[in-house]
Amino acid sequence: MARDRSTPVPQDTVISIIGPGMTVVGDCETDGTLRIEGRVEGTIRAGKAVVVGKDGEVEGKIFTQDAVLGGRVSGSVNAASRLEVQATARINAEVRARRMQLEEGAEMNGSLTMGEKAVSDVVSSKSTVPSGPRKMDDDAAQKAG
Repeated sequence: MARDRSTPVPQDTVISIIGPGMTVVGDCETDGTLRIEGRVEGTIRAGKAVVVGKDGEVEGKIFTQDAVLGGRVSGSVNAASRLEVQATARINAEVRARRMQLEEGAEMNGSLTMGEKAVSDVVSSKSTVPSGPRKMDDDAAQKAG
């Protein structure tokens, strides 16, 4: 039976997928969930969750409510609610999460901040990370040109 496409789908229920063999160079942003089976180089912002599959790779910053990491991640991970690090994960990152589950066999190197302080730092850091292209001011343009 065909789905009625005239009814809007709530954005937080949408799952976007970066498939195997696909590489995204740049920032990714969604209100829902982003599943990564390929490679992302850039900042990822997902309102609901980020899932990195066992063959997925992220080089950059992740900002989300819940993160499930099964692949390779380098940079930073900021999970305002929950972080799950699966046995197949290889993490080299600054990690901030309210709570975390770490499976035996996972490799995790870097710094870890947990609890309420980690969550408040994630919220305040959202405003310090550029979310798009920035316009050069007149002084910078003169120096560059």
